[in-house]
Amino acid sequence: MQLIEKYNIPGPRYTSYPTVPFWDETTFSETAWVRNLRRAFSISNHTPGISLYIHLPYCESLCTFCGCTKRITRNHDVEGPYIDALLMEWHLYCDLLPERPRLAELHLGGGTPSFFAPEQLERLLAGLFSRALPTESPDYGWEGHPNNTTREHLQLLYDFGFRRVSFGVQDYDPIVQRAIHRTQPFVNVQQVTEWARQIGYTSISHDLVFGLPFQTTDSIIDTIDKTRFLQPDRIAFYSYAHVPWLKGNGGAAFGQRGFRDEDLPSGEQKRILYETGRDQLERAGYVEIGMDHFAQPHDALYTAMQTGTLHRNFMGYTTTQTQVLLGLGASSISDVWSAFAQNEKDVALYIRRVSSGELPLLRGHVLDDQDQFLRRQILNIMCQGKTRWSIGSWSKREWDVLNARLETFWLDGLLEYDAIGLRVLPSGYPFLRNICMAFDERLNHAQPQTRLFSQTV
Repeated sequence: MQLIEKYNIPGPRYTSYPTVPFWDETTFSETAWVRNLRRAFSISNHTPGISLYIHLPYCESLCTFCGCTKRITRNHDVEGPYIDALLMEWHLYCDLLPERPRLAELHLGGGTPSFFAPEQLERLLAGLFSRALPTESPDYGWEGHPNNTTREHLQLLYDFGFRRVSFGVQDYDPIVQRAIHRTQPFVNVQQVTEWARQIGYTSISHDLVFGLPFQTTDSIIDTIDKTRFLQPDRIAFYSYAHVPWLKGNGGAAFGQRGFRDEDLPSGEQKRILYETGRDQLERAGYVEIGMDHFAQPHDALYTAMQTGTLHRNFMGYTTTQTQVLLGLGASSISDVWSAFAQNEKDVALYIRRVSSGELPLLRGHVLDDQDQFLRRQILNIMCQGKTRWSIGSWSKREWDVLNARLETFWLDGLLEYDAIGLRVLPSGYPFLRNICMAFDERLNHAQPQTRLFSQTV
């Protein structure tokens, strides 16, 4: 537990490098973004294709554990105008590209994608594919809420080529569910899981969270037992990111202040919750994948880990490595390896800008050579637990600094390293975020005035 106390500090989850708070917006412009996009598209479109993420931000109620960009409403009249805006943004991008995009990866996230009526999702997908083609073996997935996902939702998306679906479960304990304002009975999760299997989905995932208010080892054990009964192909077992200082959509509310800090497990208790859940999952035949993820050996995520093709981006761990990830919708982030761009977060402003015929860019970052080199090291560590570099990759001063940082982890028995690379030991996997921070020059050189990240443990 001494290591937990030592390393339980604020740190990024490294779905990108540089992380968003340290983007240099002075290097970014729409012209630079389009130039980098076109260059990456020319490399990626034919082999393997491009990735597309669609952010659907609406939810009918606020889950107080959620840090995503969302808009809370029960007014479903918002669906049509938002789908219109998504399609307008898509057409703006397609008009910029030299040929029809080929979609290797497509993901609908939120918010709550199943907030939208099936006919609206059908209109969205038909519009997307009117300007794009699927690749031969596409990887399409979406996120469903067990309380409002219908069989019609599942069938419609399956008919468009979706074979992955993830359902947000979090925890089955009614006390925990009340605290996070996410009440959903086991029978609802069982129903949508069985429907997905009957329809033909080949990868069903359940999202679980540890470190929630009032959570105990007993509630974790019960949640994992129920999850094992349903046998999802993948499980995301996330650490709750307690960031109540970050404002909700449009700055209107601090969405995570639905309980007191003292209701949360301590860092030591949180680690016990994770280890309890991990041990249960491993006994049930699941294999830990990178950080926060588990999969059964038949699942493509496990295969990607075994073959060294596992990838990580703003959608989390994926089996598809593309040079272009386009994000559509309010707050979505796009990634073309040499540049990032984020859309307007405010839904109304996003719709207005797209309707006026402009890309709704809020901010971005163009990666320099050092950014791209460090990004590769961090990505390797997050996906493979190891990385290599060439002799001469670091100046003497840079190596002295990095060596001092890595030596700390070596002395604690978390990794092995030499002058040309490192390998994370099994004992070091709980501290992957901390190890990556050793390479994060923008984080290490910055002196942020406000809290930016959740605790690493």
